[in-house]
Amino acid sequence: MKILYFYGRQLKWIMDQYFLKSFFVFMAVLLIYSCSSSKKAQSDVSEEDSPIRTQIIVPDTFVLPDIPSELTNADARAVYLVMHYWDRFDFADEKLTHRPEITEQAFVDYINILSYVPLDKAKESLSYTLQKAEASNAMYAYFGSLFDKYFYGANSPFRNEEFYIPILQELVKSDFLSDTDKSKYRFQLDMTVKNRVGQTANDFSYTLASGQTQKMSSIRSEYLILMFSNPDCPTCMAVINALTKSPALNNAFSMNSPTRTMLTILTVYPDADIDEWKSHLPQLPANWLHAYDKGMTITKQKLYDVKAIPTLYLLDKDKKVILKDTSIEAIEAFFERPN
Repeated sequence: MKILYFYGRQLKWIMDQYFLKSFFVFMAVLLIYSCSSSKKAQSDVSEEDSPIRTQIIVPDTFVLPDIPSELTNADARAVYLVMHYWDRFDFADEKLTHRPEITEQAFVDYINILSYVPLDKAKESLSYTLQKAEASNAMYAYFGSLFDKYFYGANSPFRNEEFYIPILQELVKSDFLSDTDKSKYRFQLDMTVKNRVGQTANDFSYTLASGQTQKMSSIRSEYLILMFSNPDCPTCMAVINALTKSPALNNAFSMNSPTRTMLTILTVYPDADIDEWKSHLPQLPANWLHAYDKGMTITKQKLYDVKAIPTLYLLDKDKKVILKDTSIEAIEAFFERPN
């Protein structure tokens, strides 16, 4: 369960560079297309044309589709772009799976654009993309790995289970993947459908340093921050320090009273070395609840998808998930919003 802070931060930095580049690519695409409405693209299609268009193969580069000049609304252009994004990409060319500067960069640009269109259109586009990848077993497996890396990876800024679930539902029944790959994706699907936003979080028993055991569901609090952590993990301590210094969270804590609890933070140690956990307790905030998972039940029963530590959840008073596997920034933004 322990992770190295340095390498996690390095990976996140690399992915953030992808994100920034993708954002500017998207904005540039819309700007360029908006300024070129007088040019009729060779590959324009009418509304009656099939969405599966003839591919125009351009080696050693990725070519975006031409957006019809009659589409002047930015939202409509974004939808067109995600639905036709891969029209000029040769999914049958397996050599492109070894060209991340072409294929992976195009993929990152693509998934960034998805956030600019309605969810139903994003899911439709994702399904269509996976269908096109069926042109080659190797390409299909490669795109599956890219979806895994960016939609499920613990340090990915593009992590998005709502996008990933329909992909997983296709991957687990595909004839283009090995049994080993499908087994991995079945596990991921099982984990992603648990504790989704809006669902009641899985209940579990937690044990305090005194040996007293209680149910998570028994905590009476308007909001509960659930943090799976290891006090010997530098990243965990950095997150704990950030949470303790957060004005928004301190304001929520100030509303706690003998008759009403606005905010509770529960840290749960998911590993087996209880003596090590106890030795670090004096370093942890005294106004939080600190517990361990006796018998490692959460891990053994796979109650929560703890891909890396720390993992943060925000629950409401009924223990429904508000934020899943979230960030400090997202939690702060929630508590900073007007009542």
